[in-house]
Amino acid sequence: MGIIESLGAVVALVVVLGVGTVVHEYAHASVLRAGGIPYDTEWLPDRDGTDLLRAGAFGTWAAVTPQALPENTSPWLLRTSALMPLALATPFTLIPLGIVPDPVSTGNPYVITGSVAWLACALPSPQDFSLVWYAEQAIAEA
Repeated sequence: MGIIESLGAVVALVVVLGVGTVVHEYAHASVLRAGGIPYDTEWLPDRDGTDLLRAGAFGTWAAVTPQALPENTSPWLLRTSALMPLALATPFTLIPLGIVPDPVSTGNPYVITGSVAWLACALPSPQDFSLVWYAEQAIAEA
């Protein structure tokens, strides 16, 4: 792979990670909105006076935080919201059925890199998994 292809793969990675991060966070927010739960979306919340590059490279990129949870909030609503980014992997479940072509079989480094970045955005964060296991506690503390 030449230098131009390598740079193109890096650009594809960065662009897809950026778009995927936005989609990941709004996947959380869509479930909260459907459940009537108010929420805040914060981009680069770990900035604390650091520059954008450092905050983005070493901190949290984004956070969707439910606000004013009613006592009767279903823990399953929060669990579903926390795991909703897994829906981003749906196109990859269609590959074995032959509905969607396998991005690796294309041999195109941009497609492969973009696919890996998209799958990375489909993974719930550690905070997301924490909410899955401790949804009742989150409701009680709200």
